[in-house]
Order: sequence, then C-alpha cells, then structure tokens
Amino acid sequence: MSYRLLASAVNHPDAVDPYVSLFNHRMLESLARSGVSLDAVVARPFAPPVGPYSDYWHLPTSTRWGSYSVHHPRFTYLLPKRLFYAHAGDSFAARVPRYVERTFDVPDVVHACDIYPDGYGMLRYCQRHDVPLFAVSHGVLLNTFAEASEGVQERIRETLDGCTELLCVSEALARRAERIAPGVETTVTALGADPEKFPVGNDDAIRREFGIPREKAVVLYVGHFTERKGLGELLETLSSMDPERVEFLFVGHGGELRWDLQRAVAEHGFANHHVYWRLDPIAVRRLFAIADLLVLPSYAEGRPTAIYEAMASDTAVLASTVGGIPEQVVDGETGRLVPPRDQAALEAVLTDMVGDRTLLAEMGRAGRRRLVEQGWTWQAHAERLRARHEAAVR
Repeated sequence: MSYRLLASAVNHPDAVDPYVSLFNHRMLESLARSGVSLDAVVARPFAPPVGPYSDYWHLPTSTRWGSYSVHHPRFTYLLPKRLFYAHAGDSFAARVPRYVERTFDVPDVVHACDIYPDGYGMLRYCQRHDVPLFAVSHGVLLNTFAEASEGVQERIRETLDGCTELLCVSEALARRAERIAPGVETTVTALGADPEKFPVGNDDAIRREFGIPREKAVVLYVGHFTERKGLGELLETLSSMDPERVEFLFVGHGGELRWDLQRAVAEHGFANHHVYWRLDPIAVRRLFAIADLLVLPSYAEGRPTAIYEAMASDTAVLASTVGGIPEQVVDGETGRLVPPRDQAALEAVLTDMVGDRTLLAEMGRAGRRRLVEQGWTWQAHAERLRARHEAAVR
C-alpha cells in the first residue's frame, strides 16, 4: 500500500548540527527507503544574522537529507527553556501548520518524531483535516514529565489524548504514558541498528590506527556528557582502573561535564585524545568495532540506540536497570546490569568484566544474535511503522 507521509520534528540533523538526534533521521530514512512518499518539516528557531545562534539564520528553507526533503519553517524558541518552553510549543502550533498548508497537499499520515512540540504543534492541523497523527516517545519527555512546567505538562497530555497512536520505543515508556494519560493508544516500536554497517572484521587494523594494542580491553561510552547519563559515577571508577590494561573511549554530543571528564581522564593516566566531541557516525561505528564493552550507567532511558549499536557490533554491554534497558540487555548473557547511581556496584562489575575478555566476546556475540532474532534493525523498524500507518489509513 502506498501513502503520503508528512514528518514533524524539531530534533533532526541539519547543516548547523549534522549529528543531533540521528535516530530520527534513521527512522525517516528507513521509511523513505521502504517506498513511503515522505517530506519532513524540521522547524527551526528565528535567529539573528549575528550572534551565538546566527548559523540558524543561514539555513535554507528546504533541502534534501538522505532520501527525503526537509523543510525549515521558523518559530519562536526563547531561552531559558524552563521558562519559555510552553510558548515555544504554541509558536510551533501557530506557525508550522500555516507553512504546511501553503507548501503541501494534505498527507495521508502525519508522523511526529516526538510528542512535544512536534506532535502538539500538528495536532489541530490533523484534527482539522481528519488525518491520523502518530507521535513517537523516545524517553526524555515522559521520563522528565514531573520536572516540566504545568503548561508543558498540559500540552503533552493534550497530545497524548488527541493523537491516533503513541509509538513508544520501549514497554516501560508505554506504561509511563498510560499513567500520565489513561486511555492513550500505545504501541511499542523498537528502534535498531544494522550490523552490516559496523566494520567488526577490521578491528585489528582499526586498533593499530588508534594506537591501542590488542592486549588492552577497550571500554566505550557513547552519550551526552551529563549527570543524567551516570557519567559522574563512571568517572569515579577511573581511579580503580589500570591504564596499562584498559583503554577508555568517550564519545559525546553535548553536556555540562565535558571538562570534568577531560580532567578526570588526565588525572588517572588515561588518554585525553580518546575523548571525542561531536564525532561523525561513521567514525563512531569504527570505535564500536574495536570496543570490548559499552558502558552506559544512565539514570533514565527509553531504549538507548547506543545499546542497539553495541549489539550490532558484537560488543558486550554494562548498563543500568532503568527504563527499557532491561528489555534490551539480558543480564549475564549479553551484558550486565547494575542499579543506577550505585558507583560501588558499577566499579565492581566493570572491574570484573574487563578482567575476562573471553566472556566479553561471548556476550557480544550473544547480543548480536539477540538483535537479529528480535528484528531490531532499521528495515524491520520501517516495516513496523508502515504496518501502523497503513492500518490507520485503510
């Protein structure tokens, strides 16, 4: 069945930041490659031609991003976010649908890459045109719902009540959504990763390129350099790790602990040149290919794409027992799980794991088998999305 889809997103790569929220691009790219006729409205804030945010002023109104077109209508996004985020959603809802009305025929489906403001901003448009609205929940909005202002909470609830279906990346998020808005229709639609994109067969050559000897265990962290990701606890474990036996690689795309991380790495004798900032995703896949272990001790998550990528690259996982992570990682089989905020447990399990690289390799292979068996790939994700969309437009 063919249908026309309009995607709505704020978090999506662009020329200013080509690495932000790559999972949303991969989601839409997988749909476009499956044959869906797709355009994306990626709203961007008004910005002056000079100043710290002036790069947004130079963005073109429309461009190609992979296999689909991306449009950049403007809306008002004021800082600080905690004070003005409700206003940003209202500006999105006022301005973006007007652009859509002028630019596109009415689509068969609107697919919002997040609940707010992406879904909220298109809700009334969908109601006016009797178009199904699908909203995706990746985790942050629902996991931090209690911290949002009353106005933002109201707008999130309105979207949950009004959307055709909420597509949650984990079962834990679906349960959370149902507590916030009883009666919301939820479906779990797992994301994924594609094993063929990870150069695991070239790990010896990549290790030589990075100057990491084969006898060293490689521990990889991928995520924002923030307290919420459990980075503070991870940094505290560095003092008990031996730089002669273990190499830590850190890949971050933002966060307030960037320089704390640099200082801790230097203080404990690890290599600061292995702290990477805004790394190209192709380069990140090369790091996954040489990693023995991914560590992600977050305080809250949906189902992290970094864990799917670890599974795709035969990499064992050490992560916290939050959100949808226990749905991904089989404790003792594909990795190990520890309680969040428990530095002692993290240190003990990390020490144990890096001391047995044979077991790490077995866990990594088991993780890849699980990824394939569960259908956690981008092609399979597109098939799941298409099934939900097509059921709504029949």
